[in-house]
Amino acid sequence: MANYRTAMGKTVDMAALAARNEKTRAVGNMKVNARGDTIDSQGRIIKPVTSKVNDQYANTVGNRSSHVVKRPTQAKPTAPAPAPAPKIDLAELTQAEKDLEAEFDDDELTEQIKKFELEQQKKGKK
Repeated sequence: MANYRTAMGKTVDMAALAARNEKTRAVGNMKVNARGDTIDSQGRIIKPVTSKVNDQYANTVGNRSSHVVKRPTQAKPTAPAPAPAPKIDLAELTQAEKDLEAEFDDDELTEQIKKFELEQQKKGKK
């Protein structure tokens, strides 16, 4: 803790003040001293603050990390493979539909080229 200056200009060492009064009963209804130890009506320490902290730590963090439970892994269900697109007889299509089909083929070819170029770049970086 630090030294503080009062309104009257005096310095107060808070660490020394707390150390000097750590066994003094704290004001309030918790039955503790200034350190946080649980005390009885005569001021005798029943449970030190260190054991209270250790118990609380064991109840929260200690139990979770020390008792690791390995659960069996379950196979994740996979989505069924999409059904292949049915073959389209180009003779039954109108000219606009034929043009649209040609654009789809071009798009598919473009995607394959991009994938190939990306794989080549990855190989070149390694």
